[in-house]
Amino acid sequence: MPIPITGLYVGLTVILAIILGMRIGMLRGKTGISILDGGDMKVALEMRRHQNLMETAALTLLAMAVIELNGASAILLHGLGIAYIIARILHPIGLKADDITPPLRAIGAGFSTLAMLIASVVAIWQFVSSL
Repeated sequence: MPIPITGLYVGLTVILAIILGMRIGMLRGKTGISILDGGDMKVALEMRRHQNLMETAALTLLAMAVIELNGASAILLHGLGIAYIIARILHPIGLKADDITPPLRAIGAGFSTLAMLIASVVAIWQFVSSL
């Protein structure tokens, strides 16, 4: 069974991962740091920007795929997908090495978590409803 809506957000997430990965790759080329961060805060920051996306992407997209396969509405799926993508764009913009308070970081983290939570609750509800 096709899952075109989740597929759209998988594609957009992969593009974000490529962009963030290229940023760290280019910085590694400039600094000559092959692995880890070499004590360079800019490298560490770019690594975290990329890794934060990678830490949430698989579970969020998997949960979306499950609920889409189980018949979730297009409106719900697009709402989750749009919220997730916007959150994953805002989070690295707000992520600063020396300041934990930027609102974009909190908004990005919060909406990523909310999208994951809603998708997981819907998946559980779909299971319970099927009993």
